[in-house]
Amino acid sequence: MAAVLRSKSCVLCLLLVVVSVSEGKVKLIQDQSACEEPQDGTVTVRARTPPAALGPEPGDPADTFTVRTLDGEFSYRPGSLGGPLFVHAFTNKSGFVECLWSSEESLSSLVTGLPDSARVLFLSQDESSVSDALWMREQVLQAAVSRGKKEVMSRLHFSPVPMFMQGNWIPSVFYFWGGVSRLAQVVFSSEGWKLPVVIKRLDARYDWLTARWGQSTYELIDAGDGCDPSPSVAGAVAWVSESNCSFFTKVQSMSKSNASGVLVYALSGNPIQDMNCVEDECNTTLSIPASMVHTEPSVAQALQSGQPVFVSFQSTPSPTTFFCIDHRGTLAEIGGFLYPSFSFLNWQAQWFDFYADLQIKLKSPAKVVPVFEKVLMQGDKGAVATVDLPSGLLDFNTLELDAALSCPGKRDLTCAHWDHTVQLYVCCDPAGPYCNTELGRWITAFRRGIGHWLTDVSPLLPLLDGNKCTLTMKTVPWAMPWFTSLNLRFSISNQTGNGGEKPRPVRLMPLYDGGTFDKNYNKRFQPIKFSVPARTKKVELYAVITAHGSDENECGEFCVTSHHFLFNNVFNNTLVFDSAGSPLGCTEQVKDGAVPNEHGTWLLYGRGGWCDGLQVNPWRIDITKQLNMSSSQSNTVIYFGLYEGRDPNPSKQPGYIIMSSFLIFYE
Repeated sequence: MAAVLRSKSCVLCLLLVVVSVSEGKVKLIQDQSACEEPQDGTVTVRARTPPAALGPEPGDPADTFTVRTLDGEFSYRPGSLGGPLFVHAFTNKSGFVECLWSSEESLSSLVTGLPDSARVLFLSQDESSVSDALWMREQVLQAAVSRGKKEVMSRLHFSPVPMFMQGNWIPSVFYFWGGVSRLAQVVFSSEGWKLPVVIKRLDARYDWLTARWGQSTYELIDAGDGCDPSPSVAGAVAWVSESNCSFFTKVQSMSKSNASGVLVYALSGNPIQDMNCVEDECNTTLSIPASMVHTEPSVAQALQSGQPVFVSFQSTPSPTTFFCIDHRGTLAEIGGFLYPSFSFLNWQAQWFDFYADLQIKLKSPAKVVPVFEKVLMQGDKGAVATVDLPSGLLDFNTLELDAALSCPGKRDLTCAHWDHTVQLYVCCDPAGPYCNTELGRWITAFRRGIGHWLTDVSPLLPLLDGNKCTLTMKTVPWAMPWFTSLNLRFSISNQTGNGGEKPRPVRLMPLYDGGTFDKNYNKRFQPIKFSVPARTKKVELYAVITAHGSDENECGEFCVTSHHFLFNNVFNNTLVFDSAGSPLGCTEQVKDGAVPNEHGTWLLYGRGGWCDGLQVNPWRIDITKQLNMSSSQSNTVIYFGLYEGRDPNPSKQPGYIIMSSFLIFYE
């Protein structure tokens, strides 16, 4: 553990680029950096070079490089690995990175969850890079051996050379991409001290602690273990040990004592830990900020002697700690880590595997009709295009939507905030009954620009009933801009599961839409009678359903709802959103294209039929055997939606259901 614990103090401002000049130093920082002037003779020079000239950007090709490792050398050439390469720069100055490397869960996820296609190169930002590399390798090796995964070590490479001395282009990426990276720090001061003491901190997880440290300076009061309320901490920051009760209990007790915040210090020899709620604790909202730090002897001594100690909080600009090179040899960001775990690296690697498979699928034979190529999608109008459909459309029985969303710039930082529903509408006959019917649906990612999906909407081929069709893709008009790309892919699939000819959809019948999910929701829907057209070989129920909003039951986005289509009063076809509200619900869909490592709550809760940064897959059920197939006989269908097996009945702010549903008739 020495490599993590040996250095707890940090300078007030991180040097982004430092070179020796005579007896002083020259420091280069970006214009927007806000740093305190150091007291060590350093001269600050403001960079006037355009940012694009400072280093490579995401999307640029990665050049060849070679680095020394503990086992010899690691060489990278574009296309030589057959999969992604992740590059990590450890630093002992970050509480977050310390927890990333000392957490058993984090290390276990690295050795058990890293896809076979991925490799990782580990560097260190610090002058202690030799001992850092040895320590990192030992940490991973212990985790790999204990879990029977020693073979993963062949794909992990540890360099003893400091990151800033690599002599290649890698340092420029870490420095230049560090615009949103910060070292979270605590500053202690007391009368008689020559200089303040600055140490690293790790803030408590925000899923139960929403408050953030402000710019104020607070008095620090020793509150023992913090397990019981203490009136003495009112208005101050409570200094409590990690022992005897949970982190949640400590923060809750200090909140009841009217403390302004909590600093939990690790016991001697222990690493900084991830302070988070557990199970039912997460249902309680706490109103004061909290962080974990190492104990600082000078602070402890001052408090024991009754000397007043004051504390403030800062974040110092820092190089980023991760970037990656995808399987194509292109530089890429890895996204945000919501908490300290290598799981986030694994999820990004899973997405690269998904994307590599997608590129193979897109090379399969198809008639491709371009619709949008990075067209701006914003405002009431959205993105609109009129296209010519291919001749011989009746020969095709497969329609896929090749859709992608990108951002105004190359960085994730330029991407839109929040998750919004994106819908694609088609109109081939302005006078026809199906004009502006929904053809596809997606959900935007939260500040990540890597979404790309292929969605099979073959049952909706009958909507394309003209030579020209106008397609409109749009989201809410107040959303920040996205650039959309879309191709229609027409192809022929002649085989069913038993080797016979695949029937073609020839006709569709609209069924039900959604609406406000309140006590009147199901009263809107009435039974529909229909007959099956002659020559029909198959009938399919096709529906795209998503639940949104949040009432007192967290419905519909975060609650479990069920959606029922009852045919002939006998056959109940049910779609249940059973992962809604579940922890890590959307991480399980990264392999299917869900964008990982977004900067919102993408992984904390499963959603009602959707995930941030993913297509909404149609729900398709073959109902042929549930129907009277004679064209002379009638059938009935009725839809209803339930919350916990009963009609929804929220008392305030009801959620809503977005639904398009059809019967599809095949010949």
